Amino acid sequence: MSSFEKFCTKFVQGVGSKEGAISPVITSSASFAYGTPEIGEGIFDGSIKKPLYSRMGNPTTARLETIMADMDGGVGAVATSSGMGATSLACMSLLSSGDAIISVGGLFGGTYSFFSETLSRFGITTDFFDVDALEEIESAISEKTKIIFLESVGNPNMRLPDIKAIAAIANNAGVILIVDNTTTPMSVEPLSLGADIVVYSTTKIISGNASALGGCVVFRAVNEGEDKLKSERYDFLQKFIKGAGAMALIPNAKKRALRDFGMSASAHASYQTMLGLETLPLRMERIISSVDFIARTLYNHGLKVNHPSLETHPHHNRYISDFKHGCGSLFTLDMGSKEAAFKFLNNTKLATITANIGDSRTLALHMASTIYRDFDAKEKEFLGITEGLIRISVGLESPQDIINDFLESAK
Repeated sequence: MSSFEKFCTKFVQGVGSKEGAISPVITSSASFAYGTPEIGEGIFDGSIKKPLYSRMGNPTTARLETIMADMDGGVGAVATSSGMGATSLACMSLLSSGDAIISVGGLFGGTYSFFSETLSRFGITTDFFDVDALEEIESAISEKTKIIFLESVGNPNMRLPDIKAIAAIANNAGVILIVDNTTTPMSVEPLSLGADIVVYSTTKIISGNASALGGCVVFRAVNEGEDKLKSERYDFLQKFIKGAGAMALIPNAKKRALRDFGMSASAHASYQTMLGLETLPLRMERIISSVDFIARTLYNHGLKVNHPSLETHPHHNRYISDFKHGCGSLFTLDMGSKEAAFKFLNNTKLATITANIGDSRTLALHMASTIYRDFDAKEKEFLGITEGLIRISVGLESPQDIINDFLESAK
């Protein structure tokens, strides 16, 4: 049985309906009529569960949120307008001026800029550490630390975190752990490994065809007994815990971020994302199989490939033990120079040159001249960005066709 078999049933049954329209209904309305002032009052105080306003939630989006929460074993989810919207919502709902973040591992350029440039303007500091710097991570935690943040797979440095070990550090210190699981939905289940919040850019492999911008944040339940979320560190959560119990992180996110920042998902994007979810398990299984085969074959032909399935990768043993269901669609090629990288990209007939990942098509991008062009040398070194680095996101094409094209392009 496929490792993703259970999700095939979950997704198609969750998206489809047994009565009426089989495909999800798109509720294309910005506002909703309450009927009476009494119902309006009940909607606003939370006692009546009906739509309030589409900035705070939409029936189509609510269906997507239910499926996403079920996928990760969360108590609930909030969908957003983009992946950065999801990261912003998860973080800004927990942070105030003077707070601190610990960021672990390689980061997508947008997340790194959000932490290092944008949040710093509002008095929020971030310390960055390699995935294996566990002692330094633990030592860096202070009373100001509200979040430890990591990616399930470093994008694009391909370094793999020991999520259980980092979760143990976070839990021992009473700090929330957020995992960006964009590249590894279903392959990695962060909440079961000790994380508190999971963020996704659903634009990527979840949607799968570059048709819908979106994001999602999945939350764990607040425990009935002892829970780090009930500590003085998160005193602002206490009113939400009192009012919503296990669901407290959701109203906290909506009222402390979504309501005022407005990173709301559109109903149309939520609908398209659900259509992508229906085939996600099938696409993930094929892509993961293709990535390992392509990376190994290209490496054996002398190309400088970075992927944890290769014995030369520093986290190969972790890949074998902790990433049994793969680590997503990515690997990188280092062509040695910008000129050689551009030559490869101009030669390839198969890869689409774009900043996206997780598409049904194979994608490629020279990193130093695009996403990371404004980063200084020290930042590039930390994030694994070299002048010849090309990020590859493998699609659904024949893996042998990809190999043939890449070997010809590298000549």
